[in-house]
Amino acid sequence: MNKLIEKGLTTRHRILSAATRMFTELGYEQTSIEALLDDLGISRGALYHHFSSKETIFEAVFEAVEADIAKAIVGATRGITDPAVALRTGCDAFLRMAGDETVRQIALIDAPAALGWQKWREIDSRHGFGLLKASLQAAAGRGRLRAELVDAYAHILLAALMETALVIARKDTAAASRNGRAAIRELIERLLGM
Repeated sequence: MNKLIEKGLTTRHRILSAATRMFTELGYEQTSIEALLDDLGISRGALYHHFSSKETIFEAVFEAVEADIAKAIVGATRGITDPAVALRTGCDAFLRMAGDETVRQIALIDAPAALGWQKWREIDSRHGFGLLKASLQAAAGRGRLRAELVDAYAHILLAALMETALVIARKDTAAASRNGRAAIRELIERLLGM
């Protein structure tokens, strides 16, 4: 690989790592470009070579967090052939991640406000929401759900998952996690007739 390209990729990775840490610790609003530059010890030009604004840095960080969440969900459901069981397992895996500081701050709290609903949903559709909808489509394919209701149920379940994840993240107790996960499991079981 060309040394210049390798240096650029290293700088981009350093920016994203530092930004992820700062967005997690301080939140989007309290993280400034200046603080990021100070932390990294790079010039404004070096940062703007890779990202045009704080929002584009946050978007890249959020995309990476969403990819990590999706990877964990796929890992948790690997080998499960029943789409309803896979959905329940994947939702449970997501709710377990709600206690993670990075997931909580970046994906649950800051992303919808910092990126706006449309951009947030666009990114989430490629990752978590996309997996959720695909699971419901697979369940519909097995006759457990009316196919024309998949989209509506995907949005309903996403809303329930996000609210439950926020409750778990805010309360940060074993009881909140246990009760939230149990409620989502029961919701999915009733929805899909398990």
